[in-house]
Amino acid sequence: MSMITDEQLRELYEAMILEHNRHPRHYPENPPGADHHAHGFNPLCNDEIEVHLKVKDGVIEAAGFEGAGCAVSVASASMMMEAIQGKRVDEVLALFDRVHAMLAEDGPAEGVGKLRVLAGVKAFPMRVKCATLAWHTLLAALEKRQETVTTEDPVPYCPQPVERTAA
Repeated sequence: MSMITDEQLRELYEAMILEHNRHPRHYPENPPGADHHAHGFNPLCNDEIEVHLKVKDGVIEAAGFEGAGCAVSVASASMMMEAIQGKRVDEVLALFDRVHAMLAEDGPAEGVGKLRVLAGVKAFPMRVKCATLAWHTLLAALEKRQETVTTEDPVPYCPQPVERTAA
C-alpha cells in the first residue's frame, strides 16, 4: 500500500470539502422520530447548525442536519452524518474523540476512516473551529444538552477602562 503525500492529502481535502459543500448528505434533514437535538453556532464565521438524531437501543438509526455555514462547516457536518449512520452511540463517542484529537489537538489521523481528509483543515488554523462545530453539536445532541454549542466563549472577557477621579 502506498503512502499518501501531504500534497495529495491537501488536494483530496479540497475536493472532498467542495463535493460535500455542494451536495451535503442528510441535509436539510430532521428525521422522523428524531429524539436528540442540538444547536451550534460559530460567531467568528457565522456558521449555524442543528443536529437531529434518532437513537434506538443505543444505535443512531437516523441523523440529519440543518443550517448554514462556510464550506468547511457544511462539509464536515455532511461527512460526519455519513460516518455516524447506523453506528452504536459508544462507537460515535469514540469517533468524536479521535476526530477532535486529529483536528484540535494535532493528534494522528488514525481510526477515522474517510474523515482523515478533514486533517487538511489544520493547514488553515482559523477553519479548525468551522470543522469541529458539527462534532461538538453532535456531542451535545447525544448528551441532550439544551444550551447552544458555541466555538467561542458566550460572553467574551473585555475589561472596561477604569474611571479615574481627580484627587
